[in-house]
Amino acid sequence: QLSDSVIDRMKEPSSASGRSQHRSASGAASDEELKKRIAEELALERARRDSEAQKRRLFGKLVERERISANEHLTRAILRERAATEEERQKAQRFARQLEEKDRELKKHDAYYKEQLARLEERSAQFYKVTTEQYQKAADEVSARFK
Repeated sequence: QLSDSVIDRMKEPSSASGRSQHRSASGAASDEELKKRIAEELALERARRDSEAQKRRLFGKLVERERISANEHLTRAILRERAATEEERQKAQRFARQLEEKDRELKKHDAYYKEQLARLEERSAQFYKVTTEQYQKAADEVSARFK
Protein backbone atom coordinates (compact mmCIF):
# COMPACT_ATOMS: atom_id res chain seq x y z
CA GLN A 1 0.00 0.00 0.00
CA LEU A 2 1.18 3.45 -0.83
CA SER A 3 0.51 6.51 1.26
CA ASP A 4 -1.76 9.22 -0.14
CA SER A 5 1.13 11.64 -0.55
CA VAL A 6 3.05 9.13 -2.73
CA ILE A 7 0.00 8.53 -4.88
CA ASP A 8 -0.54 12.29 -5.27
CA ARG A 9 3.10 12.79 -6.32
CA MET A 10 2.81 9.97 -8.80
CA LYS A 11 -0.26 11.61 -10.35
CA GLU A 12 1.21 15.12 -10.69
CA PRO A 13 3.68 14.60 -13.55
CA SER A 14 1.31 12.43 -15.58
CA SER A 15 -1.60 14.89 -15.34
CA ALA A 16 0.34 17.87 -16.69
CA SER A 17 -1.20 19.09 -19.96
CA GLY A 18 0.77 19.71 -23.14
CA ARG A 19 3.51 17.31 -22.27
CA SER A 20 5.41 15.92 -25.17
CA GLN A 21 6.13 12.28 -25.75
CA HIS A 22 9.82 12.97 -26.04
CA ARG A 23 11.44 13.69 -22.73
CA SER A 24 14.29 16.04 -22.31
CA ALA A 25 17.35 15.49 -20.13
CA SER A 26 15.82 17.55 -17.35
CA GLY A 27 12.62 15.48 -17.58
CA ALA A 28 14.64 12.28 -17.19
CA ALA A 29 16.40 13.79 -14.18
CA SER A 30 13.08 14.72 -12.61
CA ASP A 31 11.83 11.18 -13.31
CA GLU A 32 14.90 9.84 -11.53
CA GLU A 33 14.26 12.24 -8.65
CA LEU A 34 10.62 11.16 -8.57
CA LYS A 35 11.63 7.49 -8.56
CA LYS A 36 14.09 8.24 -5.76
CA ARG A 37 11.39 10.02 -3.72
CA ILE A 38 8.93 7.20 -4.36
CA ALA A 39 11.54 4.68 -3.26
CA GLU A 40 12.19 6.76 -0.12
CA GLU A 41 8.45 6.99 0.59
CA LEU A 42 8.10 3.24 0.10
CA ALA A 43 11.06 2.63 2.41
CA LEU A 44 9.54 4.94 5.03
CA GLU A 45 6.19 3.21 4.67
CA ARG A 46 7.84 -0.22 5.07
CA ALA A 47 9.78 1.04 8.08
CA ARG A 48 6.55 2.38 9.60
CA ARG A 49 4.77 -0.95 9.00
CA ASP A 50 7.73 -2.87 10.41
CA SER A 51 7.75 -0.58 13.43
CA GLU A 52 4.02 -1.11 13.96
CA ALA A 53 4.43 -4.86 13.57
CA GLN A 54 7.28 -4.82 16.09
CA LYS A 55 5.11 -2.76 18.48
CA ARG A 56 2.31 -5.31 18.10
CA ARG A 57 4.73 -8.18 18.79
CA LEU A 58 6.14 -6.38 21.82
CA PHE A 59 2.64 -5.60 23.04
CA GLY A 60 1.68 -9.24 22.50
CA LYS A 61 4.71 -10.36 24.50
CA LEU A 62 3.83 -7.86 27.23
CA VAL A 63 0.25 -9.11 27.32
CA GLU A 64 1.51 -12.71 27.46
CA ARG A 65 3.86 -11.87 30.35
CA GLU A 66 1.03 -10.14 32.19
CA ARG A 67 -1.22 -13.16 31.61
CA ILE A 68 1.49 -15.52 32.89
CA SER A 69 2.11 -13.28 35.89
CA ALA A 70 -1.62 -13.10 36.64
CA ASN A 71 -1.90 -16.90 36.33
CA GLU A 72 1.04 -17.40 38.70
CA HIS A 73 -0.48 -14.93 41.16
CA LEU A 74 -3.82 -16.71 40.93
CA THR A 75 -2.15 -20.10 41.39
CA ARG A 76 -0.30 -18.88 44.49
CA ALA A 77 -3.53 -17.44 45.89
CA ILE A 78 -5.36 -20.72 45.26
CA LEU A 79 -2.57 -22.68 46.96
CA ARG A 80 -2.66 -20.31 49.96
CA GLU A 81 -6.42 -20.74 50.21
CA ARG A 82 -6.13 -24.52 49.97
CA ALA A 83 -3.48 -24.52 52.70
CA ALA A 84 -5.64 -22.28 54.90
CA THR A 85 -8.67 -24.51 54.27
CA GLU A 86 -6.68 -27.63 55.14
CA GLU A 87 -5.39 -25.97 58.31
CA GLU A 88 -8.94 -25.00 59.31
CA ARG A 89 -10.14 -28.56 58.63
CA GLN A 90 -7.39 -30.02 60.81
CA LYS A 91 -8.14 -27.47 63.52
CA ALA A 92 -11.84 -28.42 63.41
CA GLN A 93 -10.95 -32.12 63.68
CA ARG A 94 -8.68 -31.38 66.65
CA PHE A 95 -11.46 -29.44 68.38
CA ALA A 96 -13.94 -32.25 67.64
CA ARG A 97 -11.59 -34.80 69.26
CA GLN A 98 -11.14 -32.52 72.27
CA LEU A 99 -14.90 -32.10 72.54
CA GLU A 100 -15.45 -35.87 72.37
CA GLU A 101 -12.79 -36.38 75.05
CA LYS A 102 -14.44 -33.78 77.31
CA ASP A 103 -17.82 -35.42 76.69
CA ARG A 104 -16.43 -38.85 77.71
CA GLU A 105 -14.86 -37.30 80.79
CA LEU A 106 -18.14 -35.61 81.75
CA LYS A 107 -20.04 -38.88 81.30
CA LYS A 108 -17.47 -40.65 83.49
CA HIS A 109 -17.84 -37.98 86.18
CA ASP A 110 -21.63 -38.15 85.89
CA ALA A 111 -21.60 -41.94 86.41
CA TYR A 112 -19.21 -41.58 89.39
CA TYR A 113 -21.37 -38.94 91.07
CA LYS A 114 -24.57 -40.92 90.42
CA GLU A 115 -22.90 -43.93 92.08
CA GLN A 116 -21.83 -41.79 95.04
CA LEU A 117 -25.36 -40.34 95.33
CA ALA A 118 -26.86 -43.83 95.29
CA ARG A 119 -24.46 -44.92 98.11
CA LEU A 120 -25.29 -41.84 100.16
CA GLU A 121 -29.02 -42.39 99.69
CA GLU A 122 -28.61 -46.04 100.71
CA ARG A 123 -26.63 -45.07 103.83
CA SER A 124 -29.15 -42.38 104.61
CA ALA A 125 -31.96 -44.91 104.32
CA GLN A 126 -30.05 -47.29 106.60
CA PHE A 127 -29.47 -44.51 109.16
CA TYR A 128 -33.13 -43.55 108.94
CA LYS A 129 -34.20 -47.16 109.46
CA VAL A 130 -31.83 -47.59 112.41
CA THR A 131 -32.85 -44.25 113.90
CA THR A 132 -36.55 -45.04 113.44
CA GLU A 133 -36.09 -48.46 115.05
CA GLN A 134 -34.18 -46.94 117.95
CA TYR A 135 -36.81 -44.26 118.36
CA GLN A 136 -39.60 -46.81 118.32
CA LYS A 137 -37.70 -48.98 120.80
CA ALA A 138 -37.09 -46.01 123.12
CA ALA A 139 -40.72 -44.93 122.80
CA ASP A 140 -41.85 -48.45 123.64
CA GLU A 141 -39.54 -48.55 126.70
CA VAL A 142 -40.80 -45.19 127.91
CA SER A 143 -44.42 -46.32 127.44
CA ALA A 144 -43.74 -49.55 129.26
CA ARG A 145 -42.06 -47.79 132.18
CA PHE A 146 -44.74 -45.23 132.77
CA LYS A 147 -47.82 -47.36 132.48
